Amino acid sequence: MRILVTGGAGFIGSNIVDKYVASGHTVAIVDNLSSGKKENINQDAKFYHQDITDPSLAKVFEDFRPEIVNHHAAQVDVRKSVEDPVFDTKVNVLGCVNILKCARASGAKRIIFASSGGVIYGETSNRPPAEESPANPVSPYGVAKLASEYYIKCYNAIHGINYAILRYGNVYGLRQDPYGEAGVVAIFGRKMLKNEQLEIYGDGEQERDFVYVRDVAEVNLICLGRTDNLVLNVGTGDTASVNKLFAQMKKLTAYEHEPVYKPERPGELKKSSLDVGRIHHTLGWKHSYSLNNGLGDYLEWLRKTISK
Repeated sequence: MRILVTGGAGFIGSNIVDKYVASGHTVAIVDNLSSGKKENINQDAKFYHQDITDPSLAKVFEDFRPEIVNHHAAQVDVRKSVEDPVFDTKVNVLGCVNILKCARASGAKRIIFASSGGVIYGETSNRPPAEESPANPVSPYGVAKLASEYYIKCYNAIHGINYAILRYGNVYGLRQDPYGEAGVVAIFGRKMLKNEQLEIYGDGEQERDFVYVRDVAEVNLICLGRTDNLVLNVGTGDTASVNKLFAQMKKLTAYEHEPVYKPERPGELKKSSLDVGRIHHTLGWKHSYSLNNGLGDYLEWLRKTISK
């Protein structure tokens, strides 16, 4: 298949590109390198240095003629979306609409879209939300992801482009940058390996569904073989607190300090969980990496990266 991956030089996108290339597909990458990195670009994929909001994106689609578009390019910082919702909307909503417009014009038949369970469902109770649970985004980033989902469904209804909407848990793993817009695993990993003091905001009992990036890439590969419209939670079905995450990473790194607890950040979710029954039943997929195995794999990569 001919697959165009937006954000294919980024953390998650580059892992997906590698999976596609290894499986024998013809792959092109669109990335403006604002957060993606040149060293993440698979040398067997065609690379277009391009912004998804630019009208000239149409030329990329005309040139490559993808059968499938995998859309992972995004503004991913929730706090930045609060500070600058106009920019967030431009990238995450208008960028998605521009991609859909180009996909339709160039004859693409399917879009795989990276959404987010945490920002779509908002605060969750003891019962993890399934895909049919009410949406409750509490940030501009979450609203933009939900709006993009609706645009994708609209293009399906009007133009027949089918879709797989993947609502991720907290993805971590290889190539996750420990600087910039880093997640908690990456931040902890960098500071522990350097034996620097780290901070935990709030009481550390915030819970997340941490899912390893290699498992996420496998879901994106499976979705290539589907033509039905899918909305799927992608996670492990379990949660771990920040305190538990710290304890496991401390053992793996022989970290010598205890965390400094600071006031909780306004608007941070206390619990974000996912019901993953549908993806188990529909795709026959279940995560392969336990949290401990995933952390070990990531920390091994991070050690090499930091030592360079």
